[in-house]
Amino acid sequence: MNGGIFLKEQIYFGTYTKKTSQGIYHAFLDTDTAQISTPQVAIAVENPTYLTTTDQTLLTVAKEGPLGGIAAYELANDSYALTDDSLVAGANPCYVAFDKKRSLVYTANYHKGQIDVYRLNDDKTLTLCDSVVQTGYGPRKEQDVSHVHYTDLTPDGRLAVVDLGNDTVSTYDVSAEGKLAPVSIIKTKAGLGPRHLAFAPDKKTAYLVGELSSTVSVLDYDSTTGAFYLRQTVSTIPDDWSEQNGAAAIRVSNDGRFVYVSNRGHNSLAVFEVLDGELKLIQHLTTHGDFPRDFALDPTEKFILVANQNTDNATLYTRDQETGLLACCQKDIPLPEGVCVYFK
Repeated sequence: MNGGIFLKEQIYFGTYTKKTSQGIYHAFLDTDTAQISTPQVAIAVENPTYLTTTDQTLLTVAKEGPLGGIAAYELANDSYALTDDSLVAGANPCYVAFDKKRSLVYTANYHKGQIDVYRLNDDKTLTLCDSVVQTGYGPRKEQDVSHVHYTDLTPDGRLAVVDLGNDTVSTYDVSAEGKLAPVSIIKTKAGLGPRHLAFAPDKKTAYLVGELSSTVSVLDYDSTTGAFYLRQTVSTIPDDWSEQNGAAAIRVSNDGRFVYVSNRGHNSLAVFEVLDGELKLIQHLTTHGDFPRDFALDPTEKFILVANQNTDNATLYTRDQETGLLACCQKDIPLPEGVCVYFK
């Protein structure tokens, strides 16, 4: 409740469309009743596995048969009209981010080891500005080549690129024309398999998920040089867990006091408290489903919503803003092949 008004927050879900899903789904969170409405199809599109929005546009990963890339849809009046797409032969990207200041769109292509930069024009069309292909590999079978998994802005406007295949986090300068220039690179421990990065509100601390190692690392970021430095690495799973697991999504609370990571295999959310600049595990709890690829804090940060890809369901938790701890309040929300959770 906010000033006597019940809040209904908009949620978009990205999915795979390998089984029954039809594309991007839309739902609402009622913050008064702590309930999610049943997700409904908003946009029919193939494999929209990651998405973001601008003020008037929804940008999503997209696929059309043998072609992969991104697509832009009009958000005004919930019409979801396609304004443009950029699809080329080969696999679609796995991450998309928007740079409001420069009107640029960044994508990470896992299968191609490629970073693409597009301009989102005033008429909502897309123009390719730059492409960079990374190289290298790691010691694990999943690291045979470069696998770019994340491309998003640092607090000072550089582009941070996380590569699961070659165990690196790279920093690029971005010109007004959307051209990339390498600035710095940090090599993680071999086999870490870095996946996603999230900055703390202090703009100097970042948290790096190691998918293949089931870890989260604390990194110090130097904005004068664009360089990252390792401070700490901790496990996201219990010491006695010996079965398969892959750490996936990561989120940081707006006050910087808590960090959350999803575990695919252990099928849990790991909750960490930030104490003296380092992470301390304070909770593990089930996601009530299999393969929690993504989750998000809602705008009030009183809730966390997680999507379980393999069991076609989502789970909602209440969040204690003082302790950071979570409690399940709604489970078995029907969501086919959910892999991205995004609060508008």
